[in-house]
Amino acid sequence: MQKKIRGNVKKLCVLVITAFVFQMTAACAKTEPVSIEKAYINETGELVLSYTDGTEQNLGTVVGADGKDGVDGTDGKDGQDGADGKDGADGKDGADGMDGTDGKDGSITIVNKGSNIAYATSKGLQSAVSIVSNFTPKQSEWYKGEVKDDYKSSGSGVIYRLDKAKGDAFVITNHHVVYDAECDSYNGISRDIEVYLYGSEIKEQQMKAEYVGGSAYYDIAVLHIKNSELLQESAAMPVTVADSDKVVVGEAAIAIGNAKGGGTSASYGVVSVDSEHIAITDKYTGEDQTFRVIRVDTPINPGNSGGGLYNESGELMGIVNAKIIDNSVENIGYAIPSRVATYVADNLIDHCYGTTCEKVQRGMLGVTVQTIASYMRTEPSTGHVYLCETVKVIEVASNSLVKGKIQAGDILKSISFGDETLEITRQYHIVDAMLLAREGDEITVGVLRDGEEVYAKVTMTKEHITEY
Repeated sequence: MQKKIRGNVKKLCVLVITAFVFQMTAACAKTEPVSIEKAYINETGELVLSYTDGTEQNLGTVVGADGKDGVDGTDGKDGQDGADGKDGADGKDGADGMDGTDGKDGSITIVNKGSNIAYATSKGLQSAVSIVSNFTPKQSEWYKGEVKDDYKSSGSGVIYRLDKAKGDAFVITNHHVVYDAECDSYNGISRDIEVYLYGSEIKEQQMKAEYVGGSAYYDIAVLHIKNSELLQESAAMPVTVADSDKVVVGEAAIAIGNAKGGGTSASYGVVSVDSEHIAITDKYTGEDQTFRVIRVDTPINPGNSGGGLYNESGELMGIVNAKIIDNSVENIGYAIPSRVATYVADNLIDHCYGTTCEKVQRGMLGVTVQTIASYMRTEPSTGHVYLCETVKVIEVASNSLVKGKIQAGDILKSISFGDETLEITRQYHIVDAMLLAREGDEITVGVLRDGEEVYAKVTMTKEHITEY
């Protein structure tokens, strides 16, 4: 979406006592009032109420002396809290709870870090940046007698790699955020790119970034920031990347970006489709470009392009790049899956940083594949539903890297690069995996042939690498 610019803290004893006083008042409205004189936790971790008439009532275990909370609570041996972040009826404490050395909660106070969405957003903001690309129109425009002013484009980005000691960072954004075919640079890329950290979005705190490389085919670009004191002194952190292949329909989807060029903000929704292909028409060439994306109902606005799409753990699921604008459509936005975005980024950094190369170098096996079956799989441990496909080799090219080792009719099962093996359960897996291939790499492709597993080992050559 390119835009042209001109703690929730509670005290358990209070909650319990408040409810109990209400019951007592209702029951004793016509007799001498009896009130609570004091409340304390005894040596076994039980909450005891002492009344003005000399009686006491034991309400049972609230915080155990041995580091256990309620009856079914499970705390660490030294009074550390559990992982669920709650101190309610189930007797469990959160990972951020304040416990004493003897397993008792100080002043029986619960510390709650708040909703997962707020936590995830805060984490995402640490890696979020706003981007302003400055352009000068082509010189040919000046000869028409009409002088055109310089112009700007606003977008977003994500800090992918960070060396804070040096003040260096690699930033992922969309290619279309830093590109404009009407500008005067030889490659259409802005020669003056400004990057701003969250909370530092003023001109005096801009960081200059250099273009490392990019791909219009994938709509991903990588920028590099060098020797920035602002980075060194900041609270910025590199993004934590989720495996986009594990994204499920219905999970939280938080978009963080420079919406409307007004500074970094967040919007919230859910994943609508875990993976699909969309065609976007290039405004300069009129040709359709197809992208594989995650669909979300998260509000996406101009300026969000290049920004992160995060899950409820604050991990990057994708890079926002498009939305549908239509009176009949409501909240359909898209993001490039994190696996694709990071594979492309790593490829660009490996091939282009410090070189004259500016484009993705993707390996090619030289096979044509087809999905012959599709089915649903449920993960027993989570109950999450995933789609799976059976991917069949239809044709092997005459100059294929795997000619004589893979045959038409083989079912693709896996691909390995050294010690890393990727399972092929969707057709796009084999294409994405080739972004990892480098000249000289040993690659093993696993197939199912006539019911038997067969492994083809090949070496990636320069002739089988194509530029995108």
